[in-house]
Amino acid sequence: MNDYAPSPTMTISRRLIAASVFGLCLISAVGCAATRTTESTGEYFDDTAITTSVKAALLAEADIKSFDINVETFRGDVQLSGFVNSQNQIERAIAVARQQKGVKSVKNDLRIKTS
Repeated sequence: MNDYAPSPTMTISRRLIAASVFGLCLISAVGCAATRTTESTGEYFDDTAITTSVKAALLAEADIKSFDINVETFRGDVQLSGFVNSQNQIERAIAVARQQKGVKSVKNDLRIKTS
């Protein structure tokens, strides 16, 4: 027969370890969740795919010098920034971005170069 009874110190230590493990698990789970100003891991990968798609489509456009266009995506909202040669290029870049799968909206921060 086992007459072993844990000491009060050992019981407290086990509870602290259990609470610490639970706390770490909770922090890890919350760390992957999205908030208003951050993305979840899944949203990040979706936005990366959208950004890549928009950049590739802009590169395929012969009348847009897309090397001067920066593309950023947050939760499906695409922001275009940089410099182009004309208003026509701005309008074409916006239209190309809007056509890409997953794009919810396009914010234009493109500027026309001045000589």
